Amino acid sequence: MSTWQPRHGVLGALSGLLSASAALAAAELMAGVLRPEAGPVVAVGGAAIDRTPAAVKDWAIRSFGTHDKLVLQLGILAVLGLLAVVLGLLAVRHRRAGAAGVLVFGGVGAAAALSRPDSAGVIDVLPSLAGALAGAAVLWFLTGRLTRVGTPVGEAGSDSAGDRRRFLLAAASAAAGSAAAGALGRALASSSGKEAAASRAAVRLPLPGSPARPLPRGAALRIRGISPFVTPNADFYRVDTALVVPKVDATRWRLRVHGIGVTRPLDLGFRDLLRRELIERDITLTCVSNEVGGPYAGNARWLGVRLADVLREAGVRPPSRGGPADQLVSRSVDGMTIGTPVEEVMDGRDALLAVGMNGEPLPLEHGFPVRMVVPGLYGYVSACKWIEDLELTTFAAYDPYWVRRAWAREAPVKTQSRIDTPRPFARPKAGTVVVAGVAWAQHRGIERVEVRVDDGPWRDARLAAQASTDTWRQWSFPWEAAPGPHTLTARATDGTGVVQTALRTRTVPDGASGRHSVVITVD
Repeated sequence: MSTWQPRHGVLGALSGLLSASAALAAAELMAGVLRPEAGPVVAVGGAAIDRTPAAVKDWAIRSFGTHDKLVLQLGILAVLGLLAVVLGLLAVRHRRAGAAGVLVFGGVGAAAALSRPDSAGVIDVLPSLAGALAGAAVLWFLTGRLTRVGTPVGEAGSDSAGDRRRFLLAAASAAAGSAAAGALGRALASSSGKEAAASRAAVRLPLPGSPARPLPRGAALRIRGISPFVTPNADFYRVDTALVVPKVDATRWRLRVHGIGVTRPLDLGFRDLLRRELIERDITLTCVSNEVGGPYAGNARWLGVRLADVLREAGVRPPSRGGPADQLVSRSVDGMTIGTPVEEVMDGRDALLAVGMNGEPLPLEHGFPVRMVVPGLYGYVSACKWIEDLELTTFAAYDPYWVRRAWAREAPVKTQSRIDTPRPFARPKAGTVVVAGVAWAQHRGIERVEVRVDDGPWRDARLAAQASTDTWRQWSFPWEAAPGPHTLTARATDGTGVVQTALRTRTVPDGASGRHSVVITVD
């Protein structure tokens, strides 16, 4: 090796970054051929999610919202870039050690892929291994060209300018090859989801045998800034652990029903569900990660099969009638497990195997072709998306995904109200200001909403007509606002007479509690 020069460090770092690009591109290409979920960034990101404490996940959702997965992936790429620079610098002086370091990180990706709950086995290690080999080869090749760059003119065999050109040509070739491989990999991954998209486009949802009741007059208030009664699909919140949205071909989808107390195991296809009686219901869903006043609640019109009917067909009895199973574990195609109390599923509420959302087949990101919807329970114990398996078991015998991460086994939705307008730190004009929002206590309903201005008395808000006890309820309060700073607070009372508590708690382990307040200044 020639005498160290600063340019060696710059070109070594560049070599490391180009080797990382080559590794990712080769892995992406291999994952596109096999399955996108096996890509190293997805595998490592999923493994990181699996091992992240519940409080940290909750913080990420609060801080980044629906962009939390993008932030995680960008963070992984940033760390990878930093490590690539370190390995590139190492390879300038210790070529074998640098290349070996790339292989080690490939092994980390392979191990992460194998650790995922939806792992397809040895096939999932191939993208990470292919990427590691490509990255190590590129780093070895480029750092080999560096041995002559910077050799003083006049020494034997030296041609400093020519050596730099050859290195830069090799670097450009590596970059171009990586770009081409990455583009091809992304195209293949995209094409792998075309069958799912085509099967969704081909779905013609039957008319419901039991349609939703027409909305009563006055259920949807026309107030600027209030959440619409029906949340459009494009605006409906999405909180899950899937870094890559599962793309399931409905023509190949199957649902297995089995476990203790099942006397007639079932194996159902998508068309089998569509041939059954479908019911249509307006149901509000809420994520357990929703902070007081948070955005992770939405109301939609769902179409699906009664889950209780499917379980009864399989011979299942609820615990209150002597059934041995008290937990229904639903499994997603991505390996997620969700545990739901059997008693609640079979107590007469409209628990669904949903196939439609707001008049169309489920969007891919919301669980197509089939998902669970159970009113009155937080999503992490009820709302399995991309479902493929239902197992009857007990809470004592099995802890599903979130329970193993410090969340409660059972989680009924807490009574909540939210002020949608005015927004925090708004500056409305003095005079009549309409305070408005939504309140929910699924399967219990909302009987009352009250508003307090500063430390004044609680005053009744005007409630919109109630569509059902399973949906949120809009409310409004005309307030004669005086100039100055003010704090507005809302509280709800549910159908059982329980008043929304003032005790503030975080989301872990069974949902946030407290009352929503906004601070504004009236001009």
